[in-house]
Amino acid sequence: MSDGAAPDESRNWRARLLGWMLHSYFALTRSMTMGVRAACFDHEGRIFLVRHSYIAGWHMPGGGVERHETVEQALAKELREEGNLVISGRPQLFHVYLNNRTSKRDHVVFFRVQVEQTAPRKPDMEIVESGFFPLDALPMGTTKATYRRLKELEGGEAPSNYW
Repeated sequence: MSDGAAPDESRNWRARLLGWMLHSYFALTRSMTMGVRAACFDHEGRIFLVRHSYIAGWHMPGGGVERHETVEQALAKELREEGNLVISGRPQLFHVYLNNRTSKRDHVVFFRVQVEQTAPRKPDMEIVESGFFPLDALPMGTTKATYRRLKELEGGEAPSNYW
C-alpha cells in the first residue's frame, strides 16, 4: 500500500470513514432514522453475533430500513447480508427503542427470530467475524446493549425504551 499502512489497518480506517459518511448522509436527508436488529437463534438455542470493522464489540445483526422497504423486508435483507441467515417462521417483534447513543432520532425495531444459516459468513470490509454462540459463552467484547437485550428477552428485566 502506498500509505505504508498494513492492509487490515487501511481496511478498518476506510470502513470507519464509510460508516461515518453514511450516518452523516442519513442525518442530513432523513428526519428520523429507523433500523432493525434481531436476536437470531439457531435450532440449538445459540445466538448469532457479528463483529463489525467500524465499531467495537460483538452485536446482534441488523441495519437500516430503506425507503420503500418494510421492517420485515429490511430484517430479512440484513440477516442475509450479515450472516447468510434465513428466517424460519415468523419474526417476533419484541420492542422498539430510541437509540439515543447514535442520535436523538434513531429508532431500532428489535425482533426475536429463529434462523438457519445457508453457509458460513466469510469476513469482509464490514463484518470481520461472526458466529453462533451459546448464551452462557458469549465472546469477549459482547456489547452491554447485547447483554441488556438478552436479559429483557429472558424476562429478567422489563424492556427499556432506550437501546
